[in-house]
Amino acid sequence: MENRVTRLVGQWAAERPDLDLRTMATVARLLTAAELADASIQALAGDHGLTRDEGDVLFALRRSGAPYRLLPSQLSAALLVSSGTMTGRLDRLERRGAIRRVPSPTDRRSVLIELTPEALAAVDRAVERHVAGEAEFLAPLTAKDRDALDRILDKLLAAHDRG
Repeated sequence: MENRVTRLVGQWAAERPDLDLRTMATVARLLTAAELADASIQALAGDHGLTRDEGDVLFALRRSGAPYRLLPSQLSAALLVSSGTMTGRLDRLERRGAIRRVPSPTDRRSVLIELTPEALAAVDRAVERHVAGEAEFLAPLTAKDRDALDRILDKLLAAHDRG
C-alpha cells in the first residue's frame, strides 16, 4: 500500500540503502498514526471551545468518579505537567465555568478542583463523541487486527514505560 511512509522510506532507500529502513518505517507509521489520532482529538476539543490540554483536565476529573474532585497536585501528576502549567489551565477552565475551586474539607490551606454540573454533562457528551471518533479511526482494522495491535503495542510500551 502506497502512503507517505512508504514514499519517505523509498526516498531513503535510494539515498541510503545501508540504513535499517524497516525500523525507520515502523517508527514512522507509529508516529503518523499518532498524529492522525491526535488531530481528531484536537478537533473534538476545538468543537467544544477547548484546547486538548483543557479537555484532558476535564476528562481526568470525570474519570476520578463522584464527586469529580481532585487536588491540583493530583491533576498535575495525572497529566504529567508542572503546577504552573496546571494553574493556567485551571484558571481558563474556571473562567469558562467548567470547574470551581472548593476548600478542602481536610486541609484549610488547600483547595480541590471540582467539575461543575454543567461541565459534567458536557464532558459526558464529549467522551461519547471521543470514543466514537476513535472507533471510526480504527474501523479499517478487524477485531483480530486490533487484538494483535493491542498486544504488540502493550509489549512495546511495557518495555519502555518509565512510570
